[in-house]
Amino acid sequence: MPDRLTEAAPAKVNLYLHVTGRRDDGYHLLDSLVAFTEIGDTLSAEPANTLSLRMVGPFAAELAAEADNLVLRAARALAAEAGVSSGAHLVLEKHLPVAAGIGGGSADAAAALRLLCRLWRSSLQQAVLDRLAAGLGADVPVCLAGRTVRMSGIGERLEAAPALPPCGIVLVNPGIAVATAEVFRMRRGAWSQPAMLPSGWNDVAAMAGDLARLRNDLEPAAIALRPVIGCVLAELAATPGCKLARMSGSGATCFGLYADAASARQALGHLERPGWWCWAGSLRCG
Repeated sequence: MPDRLTEAAPAKVNLYLHVTGRRDDGYHLLDSLVAFTEIGDTLSAEPANTLSLRMVGPFAAELAAEADNLVLRAARALAAEAGVSSGAHLVLEKHLPVAAGIGGGSADAAAALRLLCRLWRSSLQQAVLDRLAAGLGADVPVCLAGRTVRMSGIGERLEAAPALPPCGIVLVNPGIAVATAEVFRMRRGAWSQPAMLPSGWNDVAAMAGDLARLRNDLEPAAIALRPVIGCVLAELAATPGCKLARMSGSGATCFGLYADAASARQALGHLERPGWWCWAGSLRCG
């Protein structure tokens, strides 16, 4: 067995997010274009007799009080499905803020599934892994895919996405956590229709123009709960070169799209505030 393996858990961004309905069991139906960034958490694993998790990094302390981390839940689900009796010593480097709308916990769980399949040399079919991911949370299937996709249903339906152009992006979180369930409870208004999307965009301006006609349906509720999110969006929109400013997921992280990574990094200098978490780089095209 290998001595130590690592797996990236990149942040996801909802370029738009429409709430299209609600099932009888209370789960909301979504339509979203989901892409990934260059920043994320990192999960590593070493062979061990038992299963354990150690957390390090700038946001590790925020997870210390969790009784059952999603990474461990993913590991146990995979071990049970694959009939694995050995363990693993896991180390999570937590670089993404918690409860931030960019899929940090979901990305970590998805990374655990991918990583432990390699460590334990599991031969489970992709359909089985997809089922395990869906049982762990709405964002885990898309994070397991780890590529730009069109997401629908309650998060379990993944389809081919339009081709994205090279693009710069800034992420800003005002240092607050937002409970997803609370945002959904606060949401008001009619259900949205699924978006009509082209096969792709030639440049950022064209993409931003189309996305601007769509929405994140959870933005108004999140701003009502945490008004500072509105301030972040206004600050992003005012930066030089910003093509689109929007909240990701249920918040509180917001993003701005720019022509390239250099423009995004230049905009970052206008956004740094005490207590705010900010990052600039490229949006993954695939």
